[in-house]
Amino acid sequence: MLTLGIETSCDETAVALYDSSRGLLGHRLYSQVAMHAEYGGVVPELASRDHLRKLLPLTRELLAATDCSRPDVIAYTQGPGLVGALLVGASVAAGLGMGWQVPVIGVHHMEGHLLSPMLEPDAPDFPFLALLVSGGHTLLVDVQSVGRYRLLGQSIDDAVGEAFDKTAKLLGLSYPGGPALARLAEHGVSGRYIFPRPMLDRPGLDFSFSGLKTAVLTAVRKLDAPDEQDRADIARGFEEAVCDTLLRKCERAIDQRGAAALVVAGGVGANARLRAELKGMGQRKGVSLHFPRPEFCTDNAAMIAHVGSLRAGEAQPPPVAAQARARWSLDELAPPSVPRC
Repeated sequence: MLTLGIETSCDETAVALYDSSRGLLGHRLYSQVAMHAEYGGVVPELASRDHLRKLLPLTRELLAATDCSRPDVIAYTQGPGLVGALLVGASVAAGLGMGWQVPVIGVHHMEGHLLSPMLEPDAPDFPFLALLVSGGHTLLVDVQSVGRYRLLGQSIDDAVGEAFDKTAKLLGLSYPGGPALARLAEHGVSGRYIFPRPMLDRPGLDFSFSGLKTAVLTAVRKLDAPDEQDRADIARGFEEAVCDTLLRKCERAIDQRGAAALVVAGGVGANARLRAELKGMGQRKGVSLHFPRPEFCTDNAAMIAHVGSLRAGEAQPPPVAAQARARWSLDELAPPSVPRC
């Protein structure tokens, strides 16, 4: 069974083809980063318009490259995300479904991230713990099987990716801030700035990053004219605080749940320091670590096509209405209604 995946939740336009027997056949992605950089962040209206321009040409290119005339199922990101951007993908999916007379299914964006390591050769076995860290979400999830998720902890304010971007802006770095801050931190001196590790002094697995961002702002304001080394040292201190907080919360969750495997997904999951520290923790505790390849940490359609294939039994025959959900909790998901294909 061949599934076409469509991803338009924010500022990446992506399509992919996933075969239930052969795996991922191909994928295409167009990033809007250069367009949004001029404004210092994503402009929703511009994002929607650019998705509309790029989605069908990318789809034609992918189908031609994989010698596919039409898929058996179309999966699109239904939410969460920017509602206008989501509606572009939903509308194109509905239209293609009607034109090709194939069923269509809306996919939860975070379930895509959650299961993205399943696209790798060293895919984890169920059950496992998952840390989802992105621009819009910071979640610790107990994953028993597809669709059986228990939320253990989440950010009560800024998501970790959002904290990276806002801190980068305080340091005068260009958009997207997270990767730029990580590069700057490589040149920083460890220990010059020791920022707070939020919520580690209390029980539970929730996160908070707004206070850490404020601590960085205070440090910057104390410097009359911060030079490049000052900025690098602050970036290093911030990144260390974030990585230490995430690591210790993961360690706490592993101890509480007795987990044997930890999945780390989402854009911040590509951070080299975070990966190295979590791998070290995994070795100490005898826990296997699983990451998607870097290109599948950020938004992509491969993960959407994959989940669409797993949930193909829920796909609706055409005509279907274009549906988008700006907010959508993982807790609302259920196991697939039929055995996976």
